[in-house]
Amino acid sequence: MDEIITRLKKVRRGAMFIIEAPSGTGKSAVVKEILRCDPNIKFSVSVTTRKPREGEVDGKDYYFIDDAQYNEYLKQDAFYEYVDSQYGSRYGTLRSEVDSFINVGEDVLFDMDWAGARQMKAKAKDDVVTIYLLPPSIKELRSRLENRGTDSKETIEKRMNLTAEKLKHWNEFDYVLVNVNLEDTIKKVQRIISGERMKRVRQTGLQSFVDELLEEAKHD
Repeated sequence: MDEIITRLKKVRRGAMFIIEAPSGTGKSAVVKEILRCDPNIKFSVSVTTRKPREGEVDGKDYYFIDDAQYNEYLKQDAFYEYVDSQYGSRYGTLRSEVDSFINVGEDVLFDMDWAGARQMKAKAKDDVVTIYLLPPSIKELRSRLENRGTDSKETIEKRMNLTAEKLKHWNEFDYVLVNVNLEDTIKKVQRIISGERMKRVRQTGLQSFVDELLEEAKHD
């Protein structure tokens, strides 16, 4: 029995899991815990044209490239999604980076906004699973931003001003969760991942396995 389970795991197709939420909802904490608990899910490393910040490592935090290389990737249609930030830097998710995982049955996790998720859905279709996290209230959202102590008052106001625009896109996502309790939300996301892994479209080894069962049934 263990041999059969191992065989089917090896021929499973991976999935791309995208998590989006207004800033302060708890997305980063959810992503961090999912990655810590599940060795079969990888975090997507994007390319960027900005310079590395102190402590950042090329190939771990980002792939740091110049504009010429970025433009070449655009010509090659090498991105699943890409964006030019309001600060002048450019970012993109390489198809080759993601496909190297999902083609061998490993899943990839993305911390990505609704615009990137829309691009991914258009290009990767059934390989993409999108999850949106809602805050329990706007008052609680502001409280979380203030209590984490990492942003200035100006930054908090900027993040709050962007909340309404982000919330408008909640209904573009496959799954929507209200993050009242972080531990409970993490468990729900884990159940979504487990369920998606069992979908027939991802279990690419099932056809040959069922064929063997049918052949065996003929001689039973």
